[in-house]
Amino acid sequence: MTIPKVIEEVGFDFDWEPQEVWALDYPTEVMELQRLAWHFDLPFWNDGEKWYALKPIDVANFPEQYAKEYERTMQADLAYPIDIMENKGRYVILDGLHRLLKAKLLGLERVDVRVIPRSEIPNLSKS
Repeated sequence: MTIPKVIEEVGFDFDWEPQEVWALDYPTEVMELQRLAWHFDLPFWNDGEKWYALKPIDVANFPEQYAKEYERTMQADLAYPIDIMENKGRYVILDGLHRLLKAKLLGLERVDVRVIPRSEIPNLSKS
């Protein structure tokens, strides 16, 4: 699968396994949702036919049209923090984009996050 240039440009220049991220032991902190809101405007999700074709903001704006992703978003458990990593001057989400969108839809202004340092990349990479 080819990653679109727009996704690569935001800093996803490595592959990772979500399970490896979940296993890390980093503290949870609170962050303003707005600092991560830029993720809503990029096509991170598949549209049922192809990857990198659906923006989270489209799911928020057209829940009937994207019912599967909307349902997945609303089922997301906000008890778990959003895992992020600083890269290229901003935070990128490693795991938790559905949780972030749910928080936005619920009108939350802050979210729980875990900041994962870049030094962990070798421990997260897909084999």
